[in-house]
Formats: sequence, C-alpha cells, structure tokens
Amino acid sequence: MAQHRRRRTTALALGVPLALTAAGGLGYGFLPGSQPKASAATTAAPAWATATADGFASVNALGQNGTYGGRDGQIVTVRTLAELEKYATASEPYVIVVAATINMNPVGKEIKVQSDKTIVGSGTSGHIVGGGFFLGAGVHNVIIRNLTIRDAYQGVWNDKDHDFDAIQMDGAHHVWIDHNDLRHMADGLIDVRKDSTYVTVSWNKLSQDNKAFGIGWTENVVTDITIHHNWIRETEQRNPSTDNAAHAHLYNNFLEDVAGTDINSSYGNYSRGATKMVLENSWFQGVKNPVIKDSTATVVQKGNTFVGTSGRNESGGTAFDPKTYYAYTLDATANVPSLLKSGAGPRSSIGTTATTKAAAATTLTVAKDGSGQYSTVQAAVNAVPANNPSRVVISVKPGTYRELVKVPSNKPHVTIQGSGGSRNDTVIVYNNASGTPKPDGSGTYGTGGSATVAVEADDFQARNLTISNDFDEAAHQDIAGQAVALRTAADKVFLDGVIVSGDQDTLLVDTASKDKLGRVYMKNSYVVGNVDFIFGRATAVIDKSVITLKKRWNGTSAGYVTAPSTAAGRKGILIANSTVNGDVSSASFYLGRPWHAGGDASLDPQTTVRNTSLSAAVKSTPWTDMSGFSWKDDRFAEYKNTGAGSGAASANRPQLTDAQAAGQEVADWLGDWTPTAS
Repeated sequence: MAQHRRRRTTALALGVPLALTAAGGLGYGFLPGSQPKASAATTAAPAWATATADGFASVNALGQNGTYGGRDGQIVTVRTLAELEKYATASEPYVIVVAATINMNPVGKEIKVQSDKTIVGSGTSGHIVGGGFFLGAGVHNVIIRNLTIRDAYQGVWNDKDHDFDAIQMDGAHHVWIDHNDLRHMADGLIDVRKDSTYVTVSWNKLSQDNKAFGIGWTENVVTDITIHHNWIRETEQRNPSTDNAAHAHLYNNFLEDVAGTDINSSYGNYSRGATKMVLENSWFQGVKNPVIKDSTATVVQKGNTFVGTSGRNESGGTAFDPKTYYAYTLDATANVPSLLKSGAGPRSSIGTTATTKAAAATTLTVAKDGSGQYSTVQAAVNAVPANNPSRVVISVKPGTYRELVKVPSNKPHVTIQGSGGSRNDTVIVYNNASGTPKPDGSGTYGTGGSATVAVEADDFQARNLTISNDFDEAAHQDIAGQAVALRTAADKVFLDGVIVSGDQDTLLVDTASKDKLGRVYMKNSYVVGNVDFIFGRATAVIDKSVITLKKRWNGTSAGYVTAPSTAAGRKGILIANSTVNGDVSSASFYLGRPWHAGGDASLDPQTTVRNTSLSAAVKSTPWTDMSGFSWKDDRFAEYKNTGAGSGAASANRPQLTDAQAAGQEVADWLGDWTPTAS
C-alpha cells in the first residue's frame, strides 16, 4: 500500500456570505515584535459563531437542547498547539477559530475537548496535522467545523498499533461535525463509540484512509446519529460501519471508489448488530458491496443510485421515520455528486444556517421561439448568480443560436446542453476571426477573443450540441484567419457528445494563467479543422472521439492537428482511443507541432497520440517544427496507433515503450478528477 496517497483531493472554496476573516472582528492581538496571540473578540458574535446543528444533534435530550457549541462564550483565535489546547480543554464555553496549520506533538496526540466548544477553521487555513480531537464520556455540545484534519498516517495501512483518529468520541453526546476535510490518518477518520449519541455529521470530505467512519462497539443500542451530505472517497472500509445504533439516518451522501488507484473499497454502508438504518437519496460510484447488513440489523433503502458497483446490496426490515425526530429536506439523488464535489469540505466562508448547503441543481431553459425562460444562451448564463455553489444546467432547445457566449470565472458548475435528439440539432455559432475589428474601434479580437464560446469558469460541462465558428476565410483574406469556436481557460472542463467545428484554431484549450492547471476532458465528440485546430497550454484529453481533417479555404489539403503550448512539468494534449480522418489528400496533415507562445523557450509542448486509428491523410513523419523551435526538443510521441496513417518507430516517429505508456493513460492526465455527467 506504499503508493496509496498518490491520488489526492483538494477542498473547493466557494464564496458565500459571512467570511471567516482572520482580522477585525475575530480580534487578533498584536504586540510589537511578537507573534499574534489568542484574544477575545470585542464585537458582537457573527452568525457562523452562533450556528446550530440539524439532524439528531438538534434534538432536545439528556438535558441538552440541541447543539450550539460555544456560542455563549468568547471568540478566540489560535495559531499554536498550546493555544488550541488551552481553550479546547477549558471548562468555559469558547468559539475557537483556528487560523493556521497546527502540528500535533507528539504525532497522534488527540486534544481532550471539553463541553460547550465550537472549534472552527478560519476560511481554509485551519489545519490540524498529525493528530485530532477526543471527546470523552459526558462531553456534550461540541461543534467541529471547517477544519482540515490530516496526516497522522504511520506507514502501515491496516494499522493496529496507532489509534490516531481525526475525531474520536467515547460516550459524548450532542456533537456536530460539519464541513471538514478528514484524511490520511493512522486509524479511523471518525469514531463514534461507547454510547455516544445525538450526533450529526454533515458536508464533510473523508478520504485517503483505510477506515473512514465507525459507529458503535457497544452492547447497548442507544446511539442516534444523522449522516448527510458527506463525500466519502478512496477509503477501504467503514463507510460507515454502524453497530448497534438505535437510529442511523443516512441521506444524500456520495460514496466513491475511484478506479485505478491503490485503494479499493471492501464495503460501503454497513448496518450491524441491532442497528436500525434509514438510507436515502445517496449515490454510490464504483463501490464494492455498497450496502450490507447483518441478519439482525435493519436497512430501509429509498431513492439511492448505484453506478459501477458490485457485490452485496441489501435491505430489509422496518426502521423508523426520521421526521418524527426532526425536519429535513432531501436533495435529488441525481444532484448529489455535483453538490458534494462543490459543497463538501472546508469553505472560504460559511453561511448562517445549520447546513450551509447549496441549492439543488437548477435548470434554465433557452429557446429561440420564446417557449423557454430565455431566448439566448448568454441571457441564461447572465442569470446564473455569481459564485453559484451548485450545478446550473442551461438546457437549450433545438435551433441555431448566432451569438457569442462567455461563461465568466465567477460562475462555476455550469452545464450547457442541447435538448434535441442529436448534437446537430442545437448549434451555437458566430464568425469572428482574430483580425475582425471590434465594434468599438479598440482594435481586433485576436485569436482568443475570436471564440464563439469562451469558458473561464471551473467545472464547466457541455453536451449534445455543436459549437462552431463559420468565419469565411475565402471572403476575408484581408484579415488574419484564426477563428476559434471554443476557448476554455478553466479547470475540470468536460465536453461530452459535442461537435466543435471551424477551420484554423478551432479548439483552444487554455488555462487561466501559465502557472495554473487547466484540465479538459472531451469524449464521444467531434473536432473539425485544418490548421493547429486543437491547441493551447491546457492538460487536455480527446478520448473516444473523431478528429475530422478539413480542406483549407482554397481547396488545398495541408494542416496540423495539434499545437500544444504546454508549460514545463505539466501534461499537454493526449489523443486516445479515437479516429483521425477526413476528406483530404493522403499524407497532407501533421499530427502536431510545438507552439512556444510568444517565443517562450521555457515551455515544453507535449502531444501524445495513442491507441488511435489514423487515416492515410497523416504524414509518415507526423511531427514538424514551428517558429524556429524543433519538435525533437519537446514531447511528441505515439503508441499502438493503427490505420493507413500509422507507422513503425523511427527517429522521426517516436513511439512510447510499454512502460512509458503506462504513465500516459487518461487517468494520468486527469489526476484526482473523475469527470461525471451532471
């Protein structure tokens, strides 16, 4: 298991009201020449400091009316282990804001938190490294929110010697664990043991661990627990394991076992002993034995979705109605993956409600005939609220929409999809070129500015439509003819079942800046063009698609499929499992050439074409130089291509070895991102 850490996840931080700011109202005290000290706030408590739990943690029982943590105490900000331990173990109530990375000493240390505490990260800066928190018998009214607790791992996967958990409860009650990132600990991420009860676990990311979440280990059947909106991924077992729980309500969770990694799930949700479990509207992806139960236990399933799962999926018995204990609202199961990917884990800011959850995916309709909410695609994009925390689907009815569309960087999680029976039915098209004068007289559009559709927002998806630039190069030889159909300058762009059509510079896969990662995954699609028509500095995959070569404006056949402009140390363009063809002359097209944008010699352009059928249109020497830069100084290679345009290895046609190819798979390009339709 030595490599089990190689696929990492990162918390997404989307802005919503009431930021956890480190200055001002949180009351840092600075002394000349000293480090900042923990100090009490002098202003009124912000709403996040007085937030209360939902689920079973909200129930009035055992002398505790809900879970509100340290709201009746002072707000203090801590940056050191000594400060954190001082306030967490105090007898008085406190809201403790963790505003730095705190390393536990010794490794494995678990701070013994006392009652009436809120421990909350300041934005995404609150990290607890190498240890966690322990809530002992009788400890109650504790909130742990917005923290990253990580890296107590001691090198042994199924570690029996180091009981280093992120959060452990032994006999505690009324505890709310919310919006945390828990990962890579020596034992479990969360342990709810020894009759701990009235617990809610919500909107957390649990990952990179053998044991995710254990509940019970007692002969008594007393634990009442709510588990909702958690993203549990790359964990082997206890997802969770629930033993002798009186009432276990699990809903809107996302369990994901990512294929091709060193961590493989052995089971998902487990109802053990005398547990009564209600499991609702959760999504299971690739998990083995997704739902299992003992013969003595109960599982009532409602509205769950299982994709790529295998093994046991069980239910049976009668359980309970959670609404007799508290109110709650289910999100649609289909929205769960996107909701959790965008909303789980620490936030740059957290809102005022108990769940701080995003709205479910919204659908906006576009129709030229006025039968939709909007008549243009851009009008629908404009209607998406800034910093939207969840998926917005723009459903475009069949028709030709001659317009420019831009999805700005502050509108993530947008899907534009055609609602017709074919990707040909819905067309977004315009005809700007790099040399087209701007209407305001401020110059020309330039290559990037010529795009019909420009995407600058992360987590964008497009499907079942055509995006085109129909600039008439023959009629406008007086201006530069680069004419982009689609430009992406964002991360996690998923193009599924689309046609991207143009002539020169059709598909620009870019990044927001040279130092930022931008991943694009295109599948089951078509790209049409002739000169450098898949180009840019993004880490881009063209998978299971057709690349159609097109004659130039004057009827000649000559061109270049790719022009990568990859930064050194990054992956460039990968064409895999696809077809390259078109109605052009034999041996007239190169597979690529190195684009050192702006003459930047530090770039290291890369194109790999593998497991792809190449027509006779591809030259026998498929790579060539560009603007004084030799392709041989950069990264161009093939692997196991077929068809009339394929060829044997030579000095002018490098082929990957099997060992090299093993490191140039689609998953290597995408890293910790698994594109999922939403």
